[in-house]
Amino acid sequence: MKSFPRYAALILITGVLTLGIAFAIFGSPYAAAQPTTAPIPIPAGGAPAPAGAPAAPAAPGGTAAPKFWEVLANHPIDEDGNFWMPKSVNLEADSTDQMYYSVLALSTVFFLMILIAIVYLVVKYRHRPGHKAQPSPAHHDAMEITWTVIPTIISVFLFYYGWRTYIKVVTPPTKAIEIQVTASKWNWRFVHQNGGEDSDLHVPINQPIRLVMTSTDTLHAFYAPAMRVKQDIIPRRYTYAWFLPTKPGTYRLTCAEYCGTNHAQMACKDTDKDTGACLRRAVVVVHKSMEDYKKYIDDVAPAIGTTPEEVGKKLYDKKGCQSCHTVDGSARIGPTFKGTFGKPRQTSAGEITVDENYIRESLLAPNAKTASGYPAGTMPSFEGQLKEVEIEGLIAYIKSLQ
Repeated sequence: MKSFPRYAALILITGVLTLGIAFAIFGSPYAAAQPTTAPIPIPAGGAPAPAGAPAAPAAPGGTAAPKFWEVLANHPIDEDGNFWMPKSVNLEADSTDQMYYSVLALSTVFFLMILIAIVYLVVKYRHRPGHKAQPSPAHHDAMEITWTVIPTIISVFLFYYGWRTYIKVVTPPTKAIEIQVTASKWNWRFVHQNGGEDSDLHVPINQPIRLVMTSTDTLHAFYAPAMRVKQDIIPRRYTYAWFLPTKPGTYRLTCAEYCGTNHAQMACKDTDKDTGACLRRAVVVVHKSMEDYKKYIDDVAPAIGTTPEEVGKKLYDKKGCQSCHTVDGSARIGPTFKGTFGKPRQTSAGEITVDENYIRESLLAPNAKTASGYPAGTMPSFEGQLKEVEIEGLIAYIKSLQ
């Protein structure tokens, strides 16, 4: 047994070196994603006007000076953090990080304990000339209770803490700012409550943000590492995510679901002329105040009369919806639109909640869940007749009829 310390030290050093080599090869999961080029140069014409200031005059040569929010979107990615993760800028991200570090620490401790025990037992009970093999024990109450009770306690703790954290991250506050998200090959489309849209996501600081997301073609996934938010986006239905940003800055936004040839170029803003590499992709911009965010959405707002609610109202008249559905609470051939969003409804498929998914399905496959008490087969399908922006407009219009 005099050689045991040497054997144990050799195995431990080998294990540490193996882990070190693995981290050196693979690195942090975010290391490879860091931008390799400088942000897009700002056009000549001087510094942009600060938030709330009048618009800057055109730069020499006729090039308009960039707006303050364009400068923020072109700012280098701000994701300094530790070896494992970028810094957290979401109120609920600390719980997620604590869960991750807890599991990592437990895994490391038990890995080392098991490794040391294996090395010790292999050396102690190795075959040696002149020694007879000892009979194996068949039962040991104390040991069996120990390796049953301790993992059970740890598992219950992890389940409870994980469940509590999960409930928080899937339940947005009631007064969250809602932003519509449409993913497509290969771009993002973020539509704000006044109808303004952009391919970068702009949000105010210290305000809960609720994302209502869908896809026009294939599977995508919204992933903002600094927010610790990742959610699949599915064609022909809506999924949801929320976060509350706590620090202004410019943060990475990526699609985390392979969506085709240009998946890695999702919402690419500019490319290198020589290599074709993307210089900047879409980002999450957290504005330092609600006033800056309001100025931004005012800048990107469409002309009056083209907000999502206005689009929906025009379609309500144009598509003849008023012949079957009222907006004053009275019933016709179909149920009224007034005060129905978010409420339970009995249908041919059971009780459902009138939400974005149900409205979309009712437009594209109206006979899938017919409202109880109303005749089936009377509403035509609008599959292929409505654009995505028109579906979103009808949903926004019904939402507004509360």
